[in-house]
Amino acid sequence: MNKRKKILIIIVSIFGAIILVAVAAWIYLAVTIRPPEVPNIPIARPPASNADNTDDNETDSKNPYDAPIVQQYEERRPDFFTFVIFGLTEGLNANTIMVAAYDAAAQEAFLISIPRDTRVDVPRNSQKIVSAYPIGRMGGQGHAGGAQRMRYEVSTLVGFLPDFYISINYEAFVQLVDAVGGVEIYVPFHMYYNDPYQDLHIDLPAGRRLLDGQEALLFSRYRTGTAGVSPTISDYQRILHQQEVLSALIDRLLTPASILRIPEFISIFNEHFNSDLSGGELLWFANQARQIGGIETLNLYTLPMAGTSGPPRWYELADEAGILELVNRTVNPLIRDITAEDVRIIN
Repeated sequence: MNKRKKILIIIVSIFGAIILVAVAAWIYLAVTIRPPEVPNIPIARPPASNADNTDDNETDSKNPYDAPIVQQYEERRPDFFTFVIFGLTEGLNANTIMVAAYDAAAQEAFLISIPRDTRVDVPRNSQKIVSAYPIGRMGGQGHAGGAQRMRYEVSTLVGFLPDFYISINYEAFVQLVDAVGGVEIYVPFHMYYNDPYQDLHIDLPAGRRLLDGQEALLFSRYRTGTAGVSPTISDYQRILHQQEVLSALIDRLLTPASILRIPEFISIFNEHFNSDLSGGELLWFANQARQIGGIETLNLYTLPMAGTSGPPRWYELADEAGILELVNRTVNPLIRDITAEDVRIIN
């Protein structure tokens, strides 16, 4: 065999291998990257209970899923997906809680932040929604129990049970921000606070800055300032800061440069995220976001509140009329309006 034929065979072999790899990759992606199937799960709620009659350290005495009131999956909008998203602290408290929706037909996404102190109608001593996850973990239920409990308590406020959940811990947030090279954020004032008990130390000068992962986390967590140095802000202002960081992070994640970091993102996801969506289903949503313009199609809101209960509980009291208007305009997956009969809101 002459040299020319050998070279030709090598070239053909290389192209053949490339074609085989391309076909294999296409088959893999076609099989694994796909939209999820919406689970056929009805809403279920316990009897109304406005009394603070259950200890914080105990699970509810009644099964919280034994009173179905509406089968919303029989009357859904097509290609409409809903989620509960929550961020976990080191102590496994869900301090950041959101309900989200993606309308694939209209190519639009919605995200509603829920204040952590929002009062929910559940039979326990502390009726703040922030307690949902740790309560759900008790009794051997673990993370799945905490996530299910969070979905249920969110449903009492919005009138439907979110299809899926996504949880993320602080370390994942820090690593993601670092992986995209930081996020540019305007710090409105000098944020300074020291709490040795929580090992929380915040010192962020005012001005527009490129924050790394740890700085972006501290910006998102800041609420109480050191007296005489930095102001204390409301939970609503903190939510706005969290939404600002989230928008900046999503914007960086969807840039062409981030494609090269997909293996790193997958590693972070596998270690620090938890969801009942498969990796392929999450990639499908990520690809949808990239195709439809990313952050430009994400609409951010905060759940409307009617005020606070004041001492001693300091509950945030949900505004039923405001919630129904916002939910029906944004995250409602039904072909009919959510009504007061579908929610369980107390003041």
